[in-house]
Amino acid sequence: MDIEVCSSYEEISVKAKDIIVEQLRYHKRLRLCAATGGSPTGLYKELAAEFGKQPDLFDQLHIIKLDEWGGLDMNHPGTCETYLQQHVIQPLKVGEDRYLSFQSGPDDPLAECNRIKNELYCLGGIDICILGLGMNGHLALNEPGSALESQCHVARLDPQSLEHPMLGDGERPQYGLTLGMAEILQAKQIVLLISGEKKKEIAYKLLSSKSVTTILPASFVWLHPHVKCLIDREAYQGLNNLNNENK
Repeated sequence: MDIEVCSSYEEISVKAKDIIVEQLRYHKRLRLCAATGGSPTGLYKELAAEFGKQPDLFDQLHIIKLDEWGGLDMNHPGTCETYLQQHVIQPLKVGEDRYLSFQSGPDDPLAECNRIKNELYCLGGIDICILGLGMNGHLALNEPGSALESQCHVARLDPQSLEHPMLGDGERPQYGLTLGMAEILQAKQIVLLISGEKKKEIAYKLLSSKSVTTILPASFVWLHPHVKCLIDREAYQGLNNLNNENK
């Protein structure tokens, strides 16, 4: 993993944007898997600004939704759909034919996961996967446990995940819909964004050891050959203390 400590959240966002824009210049049909939440919001704002300068660069970009809260209406303000429409799909003018999206309230969640799995396979997989680091160490909605599912699946949500800020104080999701670890690790490149003091403890657990464990799903990124981790100084505090102790 290539770990780069950035001075601020804004620097993380700009550097992540530069990675995507550079790849788009060589591969206009780039397949970008998009996470939701606070960590990538700045990145998407930077991409929207870049779209304003050179919209033609984005006219073949494909977006893949990483995960979704299950059992909520698609228009619910807390869904990943609402977030991505606001921050990615509409600002970058991504048409339906270039957007692979979980339905948040499918009649048959298992069938919905199979649909996404098959369509992702036909699409050719993921070129760049944007990830955040969950407070409990989850990646997408691959939650800590004794085992992890490799393919797209219906996830039982960890209590800590149900307290995610994007859900607000309203209705709670009944389950999660998420890409599996194998689908994420088959991406050509992973960009992991970690920011804020509240992430320093989980960032320490992830980055202070290269051990891979299902109790910390994010640790599986150590198995991938092309991971760029952009972390700000606040989140890196615990690692700074470790480095000082080792001097």
